[in-house]
Amino acid sequence: MLIRSGNAKRDVLAIADDIINQSDSLFGLLKWDASDFQRIQGIGKIKALQLSTQIEIAKRMMQSKRSSQIFLDEAQKVWDYLYPEVRADTVEKVWVLCLDRKNKLIRAEPITSGTASGSLVHPREVFRPAIRHGASAIILAHNHPSGDPTPSSADLKVTKKISEASKAVDLSMLDHVIIGEPDSCPQSQGFYSFSDGGLL
Repeated sequence: MLIRSGNAKRDVLAIADDIINQSDSLFGLLKWDASDFQRIQGIGKIKALQLSTQIEIAKRMMQSKRSSQIFLDEAQKVWDYLYPEVRADTVEKVWVLCLDRKNKLIRAEPITSGTASGSLVHPREVFRPAIRHGASAIILAHNHPSGDPTPSSADLKVTKKISEASKAVDLSMLDHVIIGEPDSCPQSQGFYSFSDGGLL
């Protein structure tokens, strides 16, 4: 239905089959842009742009399912909130979740986007949005594109550095949550919480 029509050489069903096969699944299409669609025989530039726009709309619909009253008082809720945002990302992205005194979310801001092997985070990048939005506390979060949320040695160092720096600016760092996939998580929950793990 979205592709609408084929061409003289290939019908619309054959094109649709190619798209699904090459993306592995409908979920896999969330990672596609116009250039990916153009690699499919029978998809031209205009149709590729139309399809990539529809994918972007679908992603934004998923991301917009939000409430104005979000309380992030446990790691599971952080995963529930951020997973739709990062599930299709192929690189690590670091988020600062700015909270008020009751752990109500004031603002969620992505602050860095790195390579598939990691992102570097500096305390000033973390605290700048928190101070700007008048937060009383923060939760640091980032995704592991591999799906396994087990913390790396770099994750441990960054957490310790940000936690120590938070005391100097009088902000509580409540947690650092690594977002992954339940299927790739040793505990099958899809995330790792430094607070729950006793490392914060």
